[in-house]
Amino acid sequence: MTSPEIPSVPVDAVPAEFDTAAGRESSAAPALLLDVREDDEWQLGHAPGAVHIPMTDVPARIDELDYDREIYVICRQGGRSMQVVQYLTHVGFDAFNVVGGMVAWQKSGRPLTAEGDHEAKIY
Repeated sequence: MTSPEIPSVPVDAVPAEFDTAAGRESSAAPALLLDVREDDEWQLGHAPGAVHIPMTDVPARIDELDYDREIYVICRQGGRSMQVVQYLTHVGFDAFNVVGGMVAWQKSGRPLTAEGDHEAKIY
């Protein structure tokens, strides 16, 4: 999903640092990959370097985000992440919607990790 008013990037424009868990752990990194899907979706599979804050929790957890970092926002296919990017840019963040979401992430061959013992799979 895209909209001309919402800053968006294709999945291959998301920095490779999020292909490993180290991307999530580095507070000095210039960017953040924010996964706004629900808990059950996150557990099925996510980018190793993503930070998880469900869409409905973003306003209450805004203090966990850094205004000095670019934020790439991802959901399953792009609808929720577009709404979050619209909100984040409105309150002063440099945020981008990841077009196609985690479905596009998986189709592009980028790595996934999952919670528990099952294989990571989005679609």
